[in-house]
Amino acid sequence: MIRFPAFSNSPVLLCMVTTTVAAAALPGVAAAQATDKDEPVSISAERMTGRPDREINFDTNVEIIQGTTVIEGDRATYNILKDEVDASGHIRMRRMGDNYTGESVRLRIDSGEGFITQPTYHLQRNNAQGSAERIDFQSEDEALVSEGTYSTCESPDPDWYLKSSRLRLDKTRDTGFATNTLVYFKGVPILAAPAMSFPLSDARKSGVLPPTIGSTNKGGLEVTVPYYFNIAPNRDLTLYPKLISRRGVQLGAEGRYLGETYTGETRVEYLPGDREMKSDRYALSSIHTQSFAPAWTFNWNLNTASDDKYPDDFASTITTSKQRLLLRDMNLTYGGTFWYATLRASNYQVLQDLAAPIARPYDRLPQFTLRAEKQDVNGWDWSADVEATRFWHPDNLAGDPVFAQPNILYPQAGNRVVFNPKLSYPILRPGFFLTPKLSLHATSYSLDNRAIGAPTSLNRTLPTASIDSGLVFERDANFFGNAVSQTLEPRLFYVYTPYRDQSQFPLFDSGLADFNYAQLFSESRFVGHDRVSDANQLTAALVSRFIEPSGAERARVAVGQRYYFADQSVTLPGILNSQTRSDLLLAAAGKISQAVSVEANMQYSQSLRTMVRDNYGVRWQPGPMRVLNLQYRRDVANLLSPLEQIDMSAQWPMSQRWYGVGRVNYSLNDKKTAEALLGLEYKADCWIFRVVAQRTPTAANTATTGFFVQLELNGLSRIGSNPLEALRQNIPGYQLINQPGGNSR
Repeated sequence: MIRFPAFSNSPVLLCMVTTTVAAAALPGVAAAQATDKDEPVSISAERMTGRPDREINFDTNVEIIQGTTVIEGDRATYNILKDEVDASGHIRMRRMGDNYTGESVRLRIDSGEGFITQPTYHLQRNNAQGSAERIDFQSEDEALVSEGTYSTCESPDPDWYLKSSRLRLDKTRDTGFATNTLVYFKGVPILAAPAMSFPLSDARKSGVLPPTIGSTNKGGLEVTVPYYFNIAPNRDLTLYPKLISRRGVQLGAEGRYLGETYTGETRVEYLPGDREMKSDRYALSSIHTQSFAPAWTFNWNLNTASDDKYPDDFASTITTSKQRLLLRDMNLTYGGTFWYATLRASNYQVLQDLAAPIARPYDRLPQFTLRAEKQDVNGWDWSADVEATRFWHPDNLAGDPVFAQPNILYPQAGNRVVFNPKLSYPILRPGFFLTPKLSLHATSYSLDNRAIGAPTSLNRTLPTASIDSGLVFERDANFFGNAVSQTLEPRLFYVYTPYRDQSQFPLFDSGLADFNYAQLFSESRFVGHDRVSDANQLTAALVSRFIEPSGAERARVAVGQRYYFADQSVTLPGILNSQTRSDLLLAAAGKISQAVSVEANMQYSQSLRTMVRDNYGVRWQPGPMRVLNLQYRRDVANLLSPLEQIDMSAQWPMSQRWYGVGRVNYSLNDKKTAEALLGLEYKADCWIFRVVAQRTPTAANTATTGFFVQLELNGLSRIGSNPLEALRQNIPGYQLINQPGGNSR
């Protein structure tokens, strides 16, 4: 045992065992991990020379180990004064889980600073690798790669790689930053940038994002170069200037934020001097939710566009729905223990399509609502709703062709107050339920700008009584070879509301409710408070469910119909009611096997002896990234605009790496394709290629066609336009091909 003089905090101990020299407790040791700082350094070699108080030389099969850092080479020198290792010859180094090879390495033990020449490297964190002329370790977590490459492909001849004169890898910020950069794909340069950054993990980072390139029939070639600001873990901002070849340069920004009591997102687009429209174009969308202690909540949802054709001419993504009614809404809510109150102001901007004009809804300026409810108060359930609204419309609606109704129903402005209390006594038992219920609907109007002779003050008070009842029978059964429990659930629902003439009452926000299975058990045929339907009717329904031992519902079959004991006198303009019973509704849904599920909904008119509305669907999903959907829809209840469509969509492997995706929505009435999407995906080991074409209707007689290409380089970025949201929305059951087992999220 030889003890060297101490030059730092601890002495150097040297022990000779045959041809191996072991050194323990080297001074000033710095490690790759926090726990390595107190670890001893062990050096082994076949030969050792030098001065123990200054410099020691190791030769042949040198191995230096300190914590998780290991350096192997042909020869090495340890400088005690500098606390530095200098090794050369067939260098192999493991450092913080990363692997390096090179010709020589110099590493300062206490700080982790140093360099390696002619290296290759492999990063454990994101499976990245490359080569360089030199790598300088500026700290334990930061390295500078000179004249190097970077790729996440494991092959020595990668399909894609980044080549940069200076590449900074910062593990603390999870970011790589490259200057004078070329991105090669299959040996061909596809992207050049004076500077670019990319993530070293899935964490967000600031920097220039790869450009997105696409084309539409409305704007021509579109190129977007976004810049992303990772302001904080809960805030970010993206700026995206977009060059649209036919129109000019559009400027856009999207900001997102999230806090303990608030969240929101705002997006704005502005195109100065559109060359097609000869005017400035813009759009804004903003959503915000804020909670105030202890029970206050504030929300806004604001949307606007510069002109009616904006949704036809622009699409932020290929999946943007073409909204014609843009909501502007702000509300403040206070919640108590069993009640809450809301103050709201809202209106709409209408983007008109001349081929299919729509009516502008009334503004609510303002609206106050109060709801209180309690359950099981000595067996009773009660609730009460109060609403007070000021309605206003910017136009005088007399003779408006969109409304096509007398002005008496559509005054320009008016006030409405509603009081609607409800009381019920549910009787629930294991085999049946019975719920008698009473409610009162009291409404008062004060109206402006009515037709001459029409009343300006109206009042209405109507009681409603109902009884909801049902039985539940259960038995053991078999469903396609699987043991299940089958239920049989008959249900009767009776409603009585006396008639009251409401022909003088305005129509601010009310209409006929969509007829479906859930609406069978509603007390009124209308939505909104302007009409309360008279009722003396009984709904009869029968449901059967197949329930697995786990409690999951495997299948369900339902049938229901409403019977009228008196004519329905309260109606809307253009709607006649002389039926003694409603259409018959039938519904069925279930999972026939692990791969096949089906669904069917039918509305049968016994007076016309035909199906007036029906849809049928089947999905076959035998495995990951394999799904076929087929759906048929028909709606002839509205004779002015009958609908009959076939909708087919699929994701399916075409070979080991190629996947086909597509959707076709075909109108049988018009004998043409209403919507379509077709694309291909290719999955390699370290990259994915997607090409998608989509046709989306934007108005009654127009559609936007887009063609989009994306190259996803794993661990670097996605180059091109992102079609993933379109694939998820158009293909039910779609799964990402670069996720193990797929991921439809």
